[in-house]
Amino acid sequence: MATMADVARSAGVSVATVSHVLNDTRPVLPHTRQAVLDAMDELGYTPNTLARSLVTSRTRSIGLAVSAISNPYFTEILQGVEAGALEHGYSLLIADPHDDPVHERKVVQLLHERRVDGMIVAPSADPRELLAYLGRHKVPTVLLDRVVDAPADGSTGFDQVCADSAEPMARLVTHLAELGHRRIGLIAGLPGLSTTSERLTGYRDGLTAAGLAYDEHLVAHGDSESAGAERATAALLSLATPPTALVTANNAMTIGALRALRGHDLSVPDDIALCCFDDFAWADLFSPRLTAIAQPSRDIGAQAVRVLLDRLASPDRPARTVRLPCTLVHRTSCGCAEEPGRSGRSGRSVRREKSATSEAAAKPSTPDSPEQPPTSVKGTVS
Repeated sequence: MATMADVARSAGVSVATVSHVLNDTRPVLPHTRQAVLDAMDELGYTPNTLARSLVTSRTRSIGLAVSAISNPYFTEILQGVEAGALEHGYSLLIADPHDDPVHERKVVQLLHERRVDGMIVAPSADPRELLAYLGRHKVPTVLLDRVVDAPADGSTGFDQVCADSAEPMARLVTHLAELGHRRIGLIAGLPGLSTTSERLTGYRDGLTAAGLAYDEHLVAHGDSESAGAERATAALLSLATPPTALVTANNAMTIGALRALRGHDLSVPDDIALCCFDDFAWADLFSPRLTAIAQPSRDIGAQAVRVLLDRLASPDRPARTVRLPCTLVHRTSCGCAEEPGRSGRSGRSVRREKSATSEAAAKPSTPDSPEQPPTSVKGTVS
């Protein structure tokens, strides 16, 4: 097995120069650096990561703690984080906090004890212990997807990377209002999450922009998961005057809402219009095809890595929050006509009383086991 001394002899430099190239501990002339890299490649030299960490006090690893890794949204974020980390020579250690504050605190401590250089964390609805631990140990951290308010003590807080939530949700609501809907229901996420509160704000903003009054009876919490959304949708459908249109606040809840609509023998969009926050790879395979807000999930993951590396390079810089824009993917579940170039009839814009004909209308169809799309996660910490 080749050693650093072998690399130094082959490149015609000192062992110290090889060390500087490997650890970035001192500037090295470009042609000298290339000679060292060529020698390493020719000799098949593999750096000793543990030894390097002792020299640099860095492990070149990042801890990633996100819940619901099986959710396509977080899977795509993970892919963005992994790509960004590998691009800069970092490895990932991954943990699932299960959106549980106690477990969240434990897995983050476990990652910290593995001496990761920094962390990227999607916080739970009650992240107080998490934030206290990270602040107490001064762990370089980027909060992902879900943002938190700055600490009350006036400290700098944490870097944060997320997508816009309020304005895109308002866009969905105003679109449905423009189609003639006056009772627009919302299946909201888990209370306490910033994404839940921001999308609820966007829902109210959309109603206001459309000249519609907010009705708390048209909002039901699906707790950000499929089963909860199925129950929440059923509750809205049981109202004396149910909604004619429905907006779901994440992709998992869209699945639950579709199940409830099928269970009530309702056709989308003929009996009820449906729009969702979060697009996913197979949303175009539903019948009808789902109108959705697409979040730049991979870009969110990659941006989180860049922000974390900036933090590692400049520990004292002010904390920042980066918000990425979303895109409205306009399809047909909202009740609009098919886009140009696609066959099929258009849905009606408002719900009508079901007739014998609509009783036989096609029901929403979903892929088998949609909550478990194929995914591969490496380096998981449990």
